[in-house]
Amino acid sequence: MPNPTQDYYAWTQETIEKLRQGKWNEVNMEDLIEEIEDMGAGERNELENRLVVLLAHLLKWRYQPERRSRSWRLTIEEQRQRIARRLKKSPSLRPRLPELGEEDSYPIAVIVAARETNLEKSTFPATFEETGWTWEQVQDMEYLPD
Repeated sequence: MPNPTQDYYAWTQETIEKLRQGKWNEVNMEDLIEEIEDMGAGERNELENRLVVLLAHLLKWRYQPERRSRSWRLTIEEQRQRIARRLKKSPSLRPRLPELGEEDSYPIAVIVAARETNLEKSTFPATFEETGWTWEQVQDMEYLPD
């Protein structure tokens, strides 16, 4: 049986078949546990990445009003929809949204916004809390910071 690093797809198919047949002793449980852990981390990482893009665009919208565009507005809308979809598929991530956003995503969003606007990082609030936004506003399809 291949391991996940040799041929991931073949490993998944063989593991699924062994599980369906009840051949538990033939399944490499350590590999299976590691892959399931990675799947959970992947869900979390995708949410973080979506938050970075959303928060960076909200910062750009707020701090560079003369450059506001349809593209920025649609990116904000797209990320909100993708975040909502991710939270619908993995509702256990919802309570972690503030932590993921404030601690992990917001600092990166500031870097992205600074790079994309040519503004200094110090232009933007140092923390999410200092933006004055709530997580309800960030997820609200109609909210745009002015």
